[in-house]
Amino acid sequence: MSKPRILYACRANGGRSVASKVLTEHYADGVVEVYSAGSEPGEQVHPEVAAALTKLGLDVSREVPKAFDTSATYDVVVTQGCGESCPVYLGASYRDWPLEDPKGQDEATVRRVVADIDARVRALLAELVPDHPLPPSVVDVKGAAQT
Repeated sequence: MSKPRILYACRANGGRSVASKVLTEHYADGVVEVYSAGSEPGEQVHPEVAAALTKLGLDVSREVPKAFDTSATYDVVVTQGCGESCPVYLGASYRDWPLEDPKGQDEATVRRVVADIDARVRALLAELVPDHPLPPSVVDVKGAAQT
């Protein structure tokens, strides 16, 4: 059986989609393939998002905003604010996560957005790979959900 392929799609691929990808990689431990991309990729990961994820012990150093690969295939596409510019991937199941944009927000707001993403990622993984034991939430462990 092949690994489920997940794409997190947003506009700049610098905040929400990056956080989703990094959190998914952490929890999935290789049982899914995970990608992120944007309709208008920015120049870098938003510094406030990188800082929040780093405080949780997650490495964002290899993350670089990128455009959609329209030739790729995915099992699940999670849209996160790219609006009508999100691509259509035939055969994929679509989910829309209406998340606040963390770009330029204060630390408490970014932590709240990351905590929201964390809960959604964990639920998605529990659905897609129910036999995969999830480690404890990094948000709960590090207390990042506290505002």
